[in-house]
Amino acid sequence: MRNLLAFLAKYNHWFVFILLEVICFVLLFRFNNFQGSVYFSSANAVAGKVYEYNSSVTTFFNMSQSNKKLSERNLILEQQVRALTQYIATHHGDSLSMEQCQKQALAGFKLIPAKVIQSTINREDNLITIDKGKADGIHEDMGVACGTGVVGVVYMASDHYSIVLPVINVNSNISVMIRKRGYFGFLHWKGTPSDIAYVDDVPRHARFALGDYVVTNGYSSIFPPGIMVGKILHVFNSSDGLSYRVQLRLSTDFGKLRHVCVIDNSALKDKALLLKAAQDSLKPRDTSKK
Repeated sequence: MRNLLAFLAKYNHWFVFILLEVICFVLLFRFNNFQGSVYFSSANAVAGKVYEYNSSVTTFFNMSQSNKKLSERNLILEQQVRALTQYIATHHGDSLSMEQCQKQALAGFKLIPAKVIQSTINREDNLITIDKGKADGIHEDMGVACGTGVVGVVYMASDHYSIVLPVINVNSNISVMIRKRGYFGFLHWKGTPSDIAYVDDVPRHARFALGDYVVTNGYSSIFPPGIMVGKILHVFNSSDGLSYRVQLRLSTDFGKLRHVCVIDNSALKDKALLLKAAQDSLKPRDTSKK
């Protein structure tokens, strides 16, 4: 015991130095978003592997409950498909029209399945880590969705891992529209809770109702049109009184998010470039120099 105390007394300055260094690094990465996203974003191989192993263990122990929920969901979906197929066959005389519409909606888009290995939902700058990266064809500014709706946009990517900026991040900004109404706005998240978001800049002359659904509008080069975002809960006036702010309940449950699909936006980028070229060609030319 006396030797231990002597050792601690002799090298106490080194212990103090190490303790202060640890505190400095914790403060640096915890309270600076840029440093935190770069170094603790888990896009590097070491942290990514740790998160992946942790996610695998959690998934294994929750497998029984997940399989039960999947079985129940499959039964419900089978009943819905059967009912819809019967309805379409009765009213349109074509039981294959639903399948054709689904194929047309996904035509030209490659979906890259990925697994969520780390995520947060209780911070303003929430991030999601997935187990696919540049080696799998993923790059920045690709849209990410799951079976229930929009998830977010790829923020950065390494060879084998990617960071997704989810809808539940205060920096997220996605163009959306009210389904079957055509009015569009911009989706923002204001902080907790993780299932509530807002659509800003909806025009004052817009006509819609509580319970209407909000989907992506396809105007950007990130998401195709028609991906579910959420359901309208309330409508408020904007701060300047010139537009509406619409409150949504998000269709994606980020607390249970395990599997996602990254949308290859090559076709969308080509469409955006073509539209920009058309707009530029329609601009009036300056004839004053002639």
